[in-house]
Amino acid sequence: MGASDEVLAWLLAGDVSVQYQTRRDLLDDEVPELQDRMGTEGYAAALLAARRPGGGWGRSYYQPKWTSTHYTLLELRDLCLAPDHPVARDAVASVLRDHLRPDGGIDPGTGWSDTCVNGMALSFCAWFDGEPSALARIVDWLLDRPLADGGFNCRTDRSGATHSSHHTTVSVLEGLVTYLSRGHEHRRSEVRAAVDGCAGYFLEHRLVRSHRTGEVIHPEFVRLHHPPRWHFDVLRGLDALAAAGVPRDPRMDDAVAALPSLRRPDGRWPAGRTWPGETHAPLDRDHRARWMTLQALRVLRTYG
Repeated sequence: MGASDEVLAWLLAGDVSVQYQTRRDLLDDEVPELQDRMGTEGYAAALLAARRPGGGWGRSYYQPKWTSTHYTLLELRDLCLAPDHPVARDAVASVLRDHLRPDGGIDPGTGWSDTCVNGMALSFCAWFDGEPSALARIVDWLLDRPLADGGFNCRTDRSGATHSSHHTTVSVLEGLVTYLSRGHEHRRSEVRAAVDGCAGYFLEHRLVRSHRTGEVIHPEFVRLHHPPRWHFDVLRGLDALAAAGVPRDPRMDDAVAALPSLRRPDGRWPAGRTWPGETHAPLDRDHRARWMTLQALRVLRTYG
């Protein structure tokens, strides 16, 4: 299930962000110098360079989708740009100052706080050391919204949805886990309980299956994508559970077993799909294939 020397060498020849996470997660060799280099070279540097002179990215906080401030900061967090990077920290301070509503949630420009957006925002705002009291307000807002099945749904406030969404739940799970990983103590036991609720929701669905019929919920759930943006897929779900410290459970067996079947004969995973839309920099197939391979090997190292 592990990586051959050839595959590891290929990963270590990729973008500096891939190099950093490969060493950290597959070789147990965290190299801070690689994390620092993201600010001046590779894909993270291209995202940073796309910032408007006025301070944000895109036209507004949430538009256009993938080049907006929201999704650019989410990508920088997923790349693991250094948490103390001044541009990212300044941008997060602006988000928390300008877009935090009186109810404690982040407003993406629609006039209401969105659960999926708040999960993603908590992830990058906590990673880049946002002001603790502002982060606590987002946490309070999210902790008011888990559903009976343990997960979350962005449509609950708008249309009264009572069953959780995979997309929203994985975004909230990642945000809460990042918040805990950065050492915050506000309502820590309740945050951990919410993490466990999200995990329970995914396990009840065997990651990708309807709890009623047992059928795969959506064909895209069993395909690979990079970057995932707000979308759920099986690899993102397993990676999120691993990051949350969720132990191996028989209900994830089918999902874990699916990953080796997607592996190519050369030991690498395919590039997967991209979600359509304008981006700051090209995402070539080789770059995406390295990310898919890194994530799959990281999951299999935990659960394989």
